[in-house]
Amino acid sequence: MERITMHPILGESPEGKLVKFTCDGKTLEGYEGEPIASALRVNGIMVHRYTAKRHEPRGVFCAIGRCTDCVMIVDGIPNVRTCITPLKAGMVVMTQYGVSAKEESK
Repeated sequence: MERITMHPILGESPEGKLVKFTCDGKTLEGYEGEPIASALRVNGIMVHRYTAKRHEPRGVFCAIGRCTDCVMIVDGIPNVRTCITPLKAGMVVMTQYGVSAKEESK
């Protein structure tokens, strides 16, 4: 998949240093500073969370931080909007189940 190079909120994504991060225990690579959602997309990950009631998959919808479809648990913090959060080396990203980390075990 192609990288997202121009984001409507964050602007140009710098093609900076290639860094490693993990998503659900799997080691992935992305460019430091690009939105987490962009790095996930390039690595083939399109589902970011599952809804609480129906357990339906959600991913990037608006890509500008207005909705909550792309929220994930990042470095232990739930409800992080991955479409506007810059990637950093060593980040631990996890699929979110429901609306908070408490829902994760369901």
